[in-house]
Amino acid sequence: MATQVSETKSSTELVISWEPLPDDFQLEDEPVENTSQPILAGALRESLEINGFIQPQMLIASNFGLCATLNGQFIAKAPDWVYVPFVNEVLVNRKSYTPNLEGDIPEVVIEFLSDTEGGEYSVKRAYTPGKWFFYEQILQVPIYVIFEPNGGLLEFYQLENGRYELKQPDENGRHWIGAMGLFLGTWQGTKEARTGYWLRWWDESGNLLLWAVEQIEQERQRAEQERQQKERLIAYLQSQGIDPNNLPTV
Repeated sequence: MATQVSETKSSTELVISWEPLPDDFQLEDEPVENTSQPILAGALRESLEINGFIQPQMLIASNFGLCATLNGQFIAKAPDWVYVPFVNEVLVNRKSYTPNLEGDIPEVVIEFLSDTEGGEYSVKRAYTPGKWFFYEQILQVPIYVIFEPNGGLLEFYQLENGRYELKQPDENGRHWIGAMGLFLGTWQGTKEARTGYWLRWWDESGNLLLWAVEQIEQERQRAEQERQQKERLIAYLQSQGIDPNNLPTV
């Protein structure tokens, strides 16, 4: 069952502005809580990249600072994974991103739950606000995903009338993200010595976007099938008294 989020919120008016990262601002530099988080985030990006989804104007990052100024106070949150459809300027060494000032607001933000509480459900309004409040009320990110890797629980929230609403998956256990033209769902298996649940992408036709290692294995199996077919054909021709090396050319 999805965690219930309190709807008790202050009526204080929010004054939101979009300012660049101050030169003297120190982004949070806490160590990653476990080795699974960067692997999970990297796997999400990898399948998009090798399937030709990622374009230069997009921003796809993990543990990356999203910035805003709330009531005159600067805020930066670093989600585990974020997708921005369009940025105004393509930068090689981007250190942070301020929506509206530098391009689109993020379309999708994903947080991976860990053993320690990380504020993923926090609706705290006061400085510094909780992650839920930041994504929902300040950035107004259309889709917020919370994924618990150990048990495979995927919570998919969509912004409706200014509030996140929990959405149920389709008959295949997946969620359609129209802005990306892809389905998001869970998958169980092994990658990089990690066996468990993963977030995966499927295209509009329901085809799984493969990782590089899966594409290599697919090509290996195809080559093996072609080899076996060739061997069977040679054996058949020989059984008919035909020398495969002396077949007439067309």
